[in-house]
Amino acid sequence: MDTFHHQAHFWGRLTLIGMIIATLMAPFYLSFVLGAHPGWETIIAGLIGYAAFIGVMWVLEPITYYPTLGIAGTYMAFMQGNVANLCLPCSASAQSAVNAETGSRKAEIAGTIGIAVACLVNISAIVVVILSGAYIVSILPPAVEAAFNFVLPAIFGAILGQFAYKTPLYGGIALAIGIIVLFSPIPDTVKIVFAVILTVSVIVLLERRKDKRQEEKSTT
Repeated sequence: MDTFHHQAHFWGRLTLIGMIIATLMAPFYLSFVLGAHPGWETIIAGLIGYAAFIGVMWVLEPITYYPTLGIAGTYMAFMQGNVANLCLPCSASAQSAVNAETGSRKAEIAGTIGIAVACLVNISAIVVVILSGAYIVSILPPAVEAAFNFVLPAIFGAILGQFAYKTPLYGGIALAIGIIVLFSPIPDTVKIVFAVILTVSVIVLLERRKDKRQEEKSTT
């Protein structure tokens, strides 16, 4: 297993570095070769807004999922994406199929095979969709094609629903703050950052008050 882990680290790091470089090639080409750079203010504002919203998961997910994914599975899962809704269930199902105990060598091998198969199936489906995507779009009715303009708002709405499901109050607060910031006379480049900071601040304040009330109840 030591040799397997060593090879997994080597190829995992190599492929992740290669993927990062390949991912940056397109925006670098568009920005510095074709001159379509959106401006550093827009990029930084978007990064801060996104990182403030979900950046904590960049640290928590690898630590939380590692016992089930294993070393090789972790590299593959985070390179592939869809960790929680694809790779993790496939890994758990593969381990369950062979009656492997979580964290054992048998479980790591079974989970790695399960994730590898899931990645191959997912990539195959994506390739088919990409190759046939232009044709599919060309035969769609104009009304359906016009609906693509709402894809990004729909994604943000789905993310809001996903995180607000457990705490509807906080979801309502975030939605209200977002609407207020959207129609406020704030520069567009800082609206996302301002909305995220304000939402997080309000929720942290409410959590502190909630904890204080619980402490007061426990002492009485």
